[in-house]
Amino acid sequence: MATGRGRILRQHWLGLQAQRGPLLGGGWPRGSAGPAAWRAGATGFRKGPGVKSSAGRTAVKQYARHGQHSEKSSNCSISLDRMPSEILLKIFSYLDAVNLLCAGCVSRRFYHLANDNFIWLRIYSTVFSPKRSNWKVNSVEETTVSVSGLSVEDKEAGYWKKEYIAKQITSVKTALAQVLQPVSPYTGLPVKTKEALRPRWYSLIAKYDLSHLTESTMIGCDRLVQIFCLHPGLLVGLWKKEEELAFVMANLHFHHLVERSTLGSASVPYELPLHSPFLDDSPEYGLHGYQLHVDMHGGGVFYLCGTFRNLFTKKGCIEDGYVKLVVINFKNNREHLPLIGKVGLAWRTNIFDGFIKSCSIVDITLLDEHRKPFWCLSSPVCMRSAACPSDGPNFLGQTYYVDYMDTEGRVHAELVWIEETEEYFIVSLVLYLSVAKINHWFGTEY
Repeated sequence: MATGRGRILRQHWLGLQAQRGPLLGGGWPRGSAGPAAWRAGATGFRKGPGVKSSAGRTAVKQYARHGQHSEKSSNCSISLDRMPSEILLKIFSYLDAVNLLCAGCVSRRFYHLANDNFIWLRIYSTVFSPKRSNWKVNSVEETTVSVSGLSVEDKEAGYWKKEYIAKQITSVKTALAQVLQPVSPYTGLPVKTKEALRPRWYSLIAKYDLSHLTESTMIGCDRLVQIFCLHPGLLVGLWKKEEELAFVMANLHFHHLVERSTLGSASVPYELPLHSPFLDDSPEYGLHGYQLHVDMHGGGVFYLCGTFRNLFTKKGCIEDGYVKLVVINFKNNREHLPLIGKVGLAWRTNIFDGFIKSCSIVDITLLDEHRKPFWCLSSPVCMRSAACPSDGPNFLGQTYYVDYMDTEGRVHAELVWIEETEEYFIVSLVLYLSVAKINHWFGTEY
C-alpha cells in the first residue's frame, strides 16, 4: 500500500514540474522574452533604423508582470480540494487524534478521509499498546505481528476511530473512578473533587437567558450593585447606575461535577446515566432513612454547617404532590441553631468590592437510605422579613424567611433575629420533596 502511494506522489510531482516549466522560462531560449515581447518588439521596430524605442523594454516588463500573475493564478488553482486523496491521507497521517477529528469537520470529503482505518489503527496501537514487562522486551518482529493481527481491511470506515474514542472514554472514566473513590461519610460526596478538576477543560454545564433578569429574580443589593439569581445557581450582578454587567458567580454543586466537567464538551453537556430504582418490600419505602447535609456561606465564610440524620415522614404527610420532611422543628428549642457571624454575600471585581446583607449561598445534599445523593442543590438565597414577628416559647424577635424551589423540591427556613445577642437563629427548616421524584427514584407509586 505504501509503495502504491509513493508512486502516485512521484507521478503527481513530475506533472506539477511539467506544468510549471513554461512559467519559469524553460519553454523559450535563454534571453528571449516570449511571444508577447516579439509582437510588441515588431511593432516598435517598424519606426525604422536609428529610432530608439522603449517598446521592447515595455514588453518585457509587461511579460514579467503577466508571468507573475500567471504563476500566482497557477498556485491558487492548486487547492486542498483538488489534491488527490493519497496526498491528503499522507498529510493526515502526521496528525494526532485531536487535530484529525478537527480536520474531519472541514468538509464531507475530509470527514471520509479522516476516517481512514490505517491512520486510526496507528494512533490506536500507539496509545493503547500493551505494557512491556521489565524482564522481557518484545522484538520488532513480535510487535509487527501483533499490530498486523489487528484487522483493517474487513472493517468499515471509521471502525478504529470509534474504537479509539470508546477506549479513551473508558480509560478516563476508570481514572476518575479511582480519584473519586474516597467518599465523605457526612456529605456522601467524593472528597477529592477539587483535585480532580482541571482548568484546561471546557464543558457545557448549563445555559442561561439573561433577558429573564427581572424584579422577581432580584435577591439583594447594596449601594453599587444589585444581584439577580437564575436557576440553576447563577448569580448575576449589575451596576445600579448604568445597569451593565458587573460580575457573574456560578454556584456548582459537587455532585457529578467532575463528570460534567471532564466527560462533556464545549457544545454538548454530559448526560447522567439512567437511574435504576432499588426495589423494597417496605410499605413506606422512600419515606424514611434520609440524611441531610446543609452549608450556608458567603464569600468564603461559613455561617452554618450541619448534618441531620434519620429524617422520615409518613404517607399522611403527602400533600399537593410533595412529601414533607421536618429537619428543624419550630416547637423544639433544642433543635434551633444559631448562624455564626454577620450574614451576607461578599463580592469583588478588579476595582470595587462590596457586601450584600441578608444574602448567602446554600448548599444542600440529601442522601437516601442507601447513602446515595438523592437531591443536590447550590443556589444564592436571601432572607426576607416576615409581616409580623414570631412569638416562640423562649424568644421574641423579627422573623425572616428563606425559600428555594425547583422541579425536584422546595426548601423553607424560618430565622429569628435576637436583638440581645445580635445573631440569627434557625427555628424551622423543612424540605418538600416532589412525589414524582420519589416515585422515579424508588420505583414507588405514591
